[in-house]
Amino acid sequence: MESSPRTTHIAIVSVPAFSHQVSILEFAKRLLHLQANTFHITCIIPTLSSSSPAPTKSFFFDSLPHNIHCIFLPSVNSQELNNKGVSVEIQIQLSTSRAMPSVRETLISLSKTTQLTALIADAMNPEALEFGKELDIFSYIYFPCSTMVLSICFHSKNLDEEVSCEYKDHPGLIHLPGCISIRGADFPDSMQDRGSLGYKLFLQRCQRYLNAPDGILVNSFMELEEEATKAISQRGSHGGGDYPPVYSVGPITQSGASSSKSRCECLLWLDKQEPNSVLYVSFGSGGTLSQKQINELALGLELSRHKFLWANLRAPNDRASATYFSDVCLVDDPLHFLPLGFLERTKEQGLVMCGWAPQVEVLGHKSIGAFLSHCGWNSVLESVEHGVPMIAWPLFAEQRTNAALVTDELKVALRAKMNIGEKVVVKEDIVKVIKGLMEGLEGEEIRRKVKELKKLANGAMMEDGSSTRTISKLAHKWKHLGKAL
Repeated sequence: MESSPRTTHIAIVSVPAFSHQVSILEFAKRLLHLQANTFHITCIIPTLSSSSPAPTKSFFFDSLPHNIHCIFLPSVNSQELNNKGVSVEIQIQLSTSRAMPSVRETLISLSKTTQLTALIADAMNPEALEFGKELDIFSYIYFPCSTMVLSICFHSKNLDEEVSCEYKDHPGLIHLPGCISIRGADFPDSMQDRGSLGYKLFLQRCQRYLNAPDGILVNSFMELEEEATKAISQRGSHGGGDYPPVYSVGPITQSGASSSKSRCECLLWLDKQEPNSVLYVSFGSGGTLSQKQINELALGLELSRHKFLWANLRAPNDRASATYFSDVCLVDDPLHFLPLGFLERTKEQGLVMCGWAPQVEVLGHKSIGAFLSHCGWNSVLESVEHGVPMIAWPLFAEQRTNAALVTDELKVALRAKMNIGEKVVVKEDIVKVIKGLMEGLEGEEIRRKVKELKKLANGAMMEDGSSTRTISKLAHKWKHLGKAL
């Protein structure tokens, strides 16, 4: 799509994962909000054949501003990607790597018809930065996770040399400059099998982060992770260090309605509940639980006697990320896998949804008192923005790292205690953590802390806020400076 001579054209390269696409496109929308009619953005998106165009996803893309144009590349099929045992990270990494020739072709075509100024590549797709160098334009990585996870990535080579065992077997806490010390078991999934292809690809990505030509845009904000940001900045290239510049541009979360239905069933149900009385339960866009865990969670919710909204309920699966790329596991009738009589017994206590809930609207509803979350970073930021305390229940990817951050450092969550032998959170512990957050003194202190973070999050995105100033400076650079300068 051709832009006018006065328009600054930015290219974005995403990955075939809806949560990543939402985050980087919401950043694009934020940029356009600050620089109305002066930017045009083209988002190039590799796809997987297993990706399904769910209605919520279609609505999101259909509602983008007119000056954001998305190009969906043809899906890349291979025997490796069709293997159901391949992890989420490996599927994303391999599919984007195989899409690189198409990405390059698209970028070169854009550069011939527009004044392409900058390239921003998703953190799972750092290979695309080579094309920015080829086109001699500004080139950045968009990192949709926390600064703490970025710190782990920056230190991955040293950690690989210093830790001799598997991280999950490390006997003590592992220290990261500017961050809390955490258990090796809470490191991202990509690091948990050091002999695997996933670990090798992770180390390769981390090395590319260190070589990001013009910097890394992190979906966090200074006031949330101040010490981690300072520790990274002290080793940044501006100070003669070996890290690229890091720009905190968050919290970037989904804005506007997340579905075409203005008042869906769950919002109407929430309207009838008391303020701060409902526990919202959701494991994100692809999280799944085993049959045993579904049974324990259902019974724990029932026994807690607290109101609950359980959304995005999927059929049981022993793989935590079984539906990450697809909504095909959603079913019409949950009766066949929920405990016998559960829905009837809890019909006055809760609402169970097999379909997608408009999470932003749910978290902003006055009746929501807490969020039982898988701790995907988008969900963490949305919870913080709305001042909703959390029960941390991580499943895969970097979610355990996020859970450690929100419970041990930010102290805005309680963590569900898992029975390691059975790899399940039992109903008694579920009741305990729900009551602890919804009723106890500890929960009261958590609610106070998350309300403080809500103010800081909103402040960061105000006109004179820390993240707004950062985005504005980047926009000014892209508009007024050529790469040669």
